[in-house]
Amino acid sequence: MNRPHMTIDALLVGTPVPFCGDDYSAIAKAPVQGPVRITWDGFEGNAVADRIHHGGWDKAIHLYPQDHYDWWKERKPGQPLLDAPGAFGENIATRGMTEDDLCLGDRFSLGSAIVEVSHGRQPCWKLDHRFGARDIMATIVKTGRCGIYFRVIREGEAEAGMCMELLDRPLPGWPIARVFRLLIGGGHKADPDAVRALAAMDALAEAWRERARKLAA
Repeated sequence: MNRPHMTIDALLVGTPVPFCGDDYSAIAKAPVQGPVRITWDGFEGNAVADRIHHGGWDKAIHLYPQDHYDWWKERKPGQPLLDAPGAFGENIATRGMTEDDLCLGDRFSLGSAIVEVSHGRQPCWKLDHRFGARDIMATIVKTGRCGIYFRVIREGEAEAGMCMELLDRPLPGWPIARVFRLLIGGGHKADPDAVRALAAMDALAEAWRERARKLAA
């Protein structure tokens, strides 16, 4: 039986450039041709402008499912960002699995590297500014089309065209869609026991564990 997997459309990197006023951002990423080295910090050649909210162990690599792009195109017709991977600042553009399918703690092969799902991506104002729209962030919060972050478990190398194969799933009851709804989408009031459980999960990124602890309180 085939393992669950995703196919990689593109691997992307970016570096900080002027974005809005005095703010810099690396949200505009470009596809890499050929192999990409994957280190504990993420993709070689990738950098972040805001080290407080981006990058680090729990946010080494950002994946956004290309499966969502057609949905977005229906709502943002003519938006040129949606004509190619990278519209949402992702490092990995994949097809085959979304937040409903990807679970907290899932480990995937990424070429010769191994990566682990740490949490969902919490949207910020930079997505609205990038799209020139006021509702991108709010739509992501409402629909849960957030993308996910990986931490790197084993360094290695990968390139576009490969498959990311699921290697281990320790927490099948915790798809990222559920975690996002509880901690970001306002679902915590309806299921406080689940929020308390998340606050104690080592697989969850520390920033979201702290959020779970505050919501549980």
